Amino acid sequence: MSESQEESPYVESQVIMTTVQLIAPFSMTYGLFLLFHGADTPGGSFQGGAIIGATVLMIAFAFGIEVTREWLRNRTVVALAAGGVAAFGMVGLVPVLVGGKFLEYKMYKEVFGIKAKWGLEAIEILGVAPIVAGVVCGLFFAIAAGYLSNGDTWDSRSPTDADTKSTPTTEVTDDD
Repeated sequence: MSESQEESPYVESQVIMTTVQLIAPFSMTYGLFLLFHGADTPGGSFQGGAIIGATVLMIAFAFGIEVTREWLRNRTVVALAAGGVAAFGMVGLVPVLVGGKFLEYKMYKEVFGIKAKWGLEAIEILGVAPIVAGVVCGLFFAIAAGYLSNGDTWDSRSPTDADTKSTPTTEVTDDD
């Protein structure tokens, strides 16, 4: 193998790719179902966000991590998590701005005439699910990148660095 050809850990499998193509729409739909029924039925937006994130991971395993990382850019993953935090904060701070307490949903009814249930729904749909999906995808991509504690990646280490740090060296001589 020449130095220009780099060996990829990704191995294309038609069985896995076809299976993921069949399962991913159902998995995503189930995640969205749990997300939208989060406050009314068992399940919830946390589980829905986790299933949506796991569906992205399943696509990455089937079609390649780098391809999926290019498709779902880092800014999108960060926007999911940050947008969820912003939505959670906004829904929680609106009652504070009108004289209530943080996440005091009854203020929505008293001030705006909106059912308190819709405050909870906003937290579930706009806050929790995007945070969970963004964190699941972000952690997966960060781990897949292989960052070490000193900022290097596994790929950037030279073979001699990897060998000297991971295994002790013993010298073998012919006179033993």
